[in-house]
Amino acid sequence: MSFAPRRRTVLGAALATLPVLGLAACGEVTVAGQAEAPEQLTILDDQDREVILPGPAQKAVVLNSYTNEFLRAIGAADRVVGVDRASLDRLPYLDLAEDQIIAEGLDQLNYEAIAELEPDVVVMPRNAVWQEAAEQLEAFGIPLIVATAWDTDVVDETLTLLGQVFGLEESTQTVLDFKAEISGILQDRLAGVEPVPVYLETVEPYLTTLPGSGFHAMILAAGGANIFDDAAGGDAQEELTVDPAEVVLRDPQFVVHEFEPSAEPVDRFAALRADIAARPGWDGMTALDQGNVAIANGWATSALGKSLGALYLGSWLHPEQMDGVDPDAYLTRWVTEFQDTELSDPADYVQGPAS
Repeated sequence: MSFAPRRRTVLGAALATLPVLGLAACGEVTVAGQAEAPEQLTILDDQDREVILPGPAQKAVVLNSYTNEFLRAIGAADRVVGVDRASLDRLPYLDLAEDQIIAEGLDQLNYEAIAELEPDVVVMPRNAVWQEAAEQLEAFGIPLIVATAWDTDVVDETLTLLGQVFGLEESTQTVLDFKAEISGILQDRLAGVEPVPVYLETVEPYLTTLPGSGFHAMILAAGGANIFDDAAGGDAQEELTVDPAEVVLRDPQFVVHEFEPSAEPVDRFAALRADIAARPGWDGMTALDQGNVAIANGWATSALGKSLGALYLGSWLHPEQMDGVDPDAYLTRWVTEFQDTELSDPADYVQGPAS
């Protein structure tokens, strides 16, 4: 009697194999209901680390708002299950809740909270604590990809990298084509122009940009010349707080102040313009004398590797060469088509020289 259950099991197994054997005779074996295993991916991230993924990531924890913008643009927004607080604060249109915040900053990660979300991958920029994160996440079996979306010099490479990680190469190419369209306009229209001296201020008064930063590259792409291109001693983002008197001595023809990024409109334009105008000795600078001061919300002008900022700045510095190019239209496309959200009015985010 002890053998009876085994005989029934063997018989059942034999019967179950009959359809398979029949298919094998036709040259192909397919087991009903068995999904094809995803192809393993070998990814080289922006720190030249070789990372193995079992397949395109379906669930990800992503730090940095610019990286989250890129993922939304390529169609991977629904795969993001955790973010840092700044991403959610700056991009409230992300479909995420407070309990999906796993970091207060780029150096304050809650690894247990990350593990509870069971992501396929964690993505963070190079200025985050990625070395520590890689070690901590290894204990949970979670791979880490370093991708730096704020670095203007490697926007194309970063988008391509993210497209590989999420298996979205085709939609990524659409974003790359949009960026190439903007770059092509700037290159064609501004070839051979006389660079206009520019002083760019980011977030804080007198915090300016040096060579090696995305803002410096933005100025050059717009047909400008950074008045502090000979300075040194900047921070990790090549930004430096300068002496206000030195700005006056270098006499820029154009001044730009970009404040903190926020997808929610923040009306700081009049206050910032008044602050700049009231700075001691600045009223005699060429830029202020001619009214060449622009104020912008960084969510708009730093978008897509500061491509949109370069387009706006180029239209202000060289209006004749850029005649017929509407930066507002490109901002609208970026927000509505690639961020899949509404744009109230471009003037809520970018305001050029007062007419």
